[in-house]
Amino acid sequence: MAGPLAGVTVLDLSRALAGPFCTALLADLGATIVKVESIKGGDITRAWPPFENEHSLYFESINRGKSSIALDFYSADGQALLRDMALKSDVIVENFRSGVMSEMGLDPDELRAVKPDLVIASISGFGEVGPLAQSAGLDQVAQAMSGLMSVTGPNASEFYRFGIPIIDTVSGIFSALGIVSALLARSSSGEGAIVSTSLLESALAISSFQGQRVLSTGVAPTPTGNDHPSLTPYGVYQASDGPLVIAVGNDKQWAQFCEILGEPELATDARFTSGRDRTANRPALKAALERLLAARTAIVWTQLIRDAGIPVGPIYTYDQVFEDEQVKALKMVVETHRKDGSTLPLVRGPLSFNHVATTVFKTPPALGEDTRAVLASYGLSAQAIDELVAAGVVNS
Repeated sequence: MAGPLAGVTVLDLSRALAGPFCTALLADLGATIVKVESIKGGDITRAWPPFENEHSLYFESINRGKSSIALDFYSADGQALLRDMALKSDVIVENFRSGVMSEMGLDPDELRAVKPDLVIASISGFGEVGPLAQSAGLDQVAQAMSGLMSVTGPNASEFYRFGIPIIDTVSGIFSALGIVSALLARSSSGEGAIVSTSLLESALAISSFQGQRVLSTGVAPTPTGNDHPSLTPYGVYQASDGPLVIAVGNDKQWAQFCEILGEPELATDARFTSGRDRTANRPALKAALERLLAARTAIVWTQLIRDAGIPVGPIYTYDQVFEDEQVKALKMVVETHRKDGSTLPLVRGPLSFNHVATTVFKTPPALGEDTRAVLASYGLSAQAIDELVAAGVVNS
């Protein structure tokens, strides 16, 4: 089934994670993604572990649905070819440091002066203005500088990074949202736009109540381990054979939870009657709950609590995640095959349209795998492509 972005061509000049994650989402939606990589090794994540044989699983996890062309960015012929491709595309996505696009002959304002309906999306480390506008930024630096690490960890003296590159990921999501919004506006105005975000802006945008607490009260939050900073009981609790996550969101659920545990009077204990009381007396409440939870296994408690409509779930390792019946029912894993014939299972995108889930339209490409097909789609003849290959401008 053609996606809602079918017919939209995206020239993907990005590398690492934020930009490629953005364009993977656009590919899920049906856009044609042309990933332009340096002829000298391609996207840097092709060299990043983990590996399966010679294949970087880091690269492959975020480059589904794309075609790869390998090109010499800094030769005159390469820049001329890239400019021609840019002016024949609907969208450009890039995450170079400020000024690099102009050095490559792709100044955004000049491109849009020639092609007003072009959408250009830029992702930087720290934004377009300010003292760090020219500085490089990476995910964990953004986690640190945005406050995210200051609320992640076991206690107020230990700060942890998130277990995945969360800021790169949400920056990619925000950029994809901006691109789709610009395309929607273009459909009525005929005008494109320059859309930009940064790792720091994206990280601050997801600070939610933790950031708001500082803005409104001046009090900086600290890590609370696996406990929710505001709601109780909401966190990790030990059953007889291991942990589970229980999330009681209101007083009604609290009373139901106490009934399930077999000690309804706990709900009216003066220390625990309101959400504020429960959070203020969290250590005593946790001890009482784990005393009761020790009577049964995590799987038994999970079913009892879930049947009552209270959110609950086990803590899975990733190998367990992909064996979960709900994950299987959602068909989140799509089996694909690389150019060399090897099998590559991939996690699909998270969206469905009219009850049909998006899928993986194309396996992540080898470097330059699609050079000839891409150039042909941009109108180059077979002879012209042969000449570019012979001159070392592109690789195929």
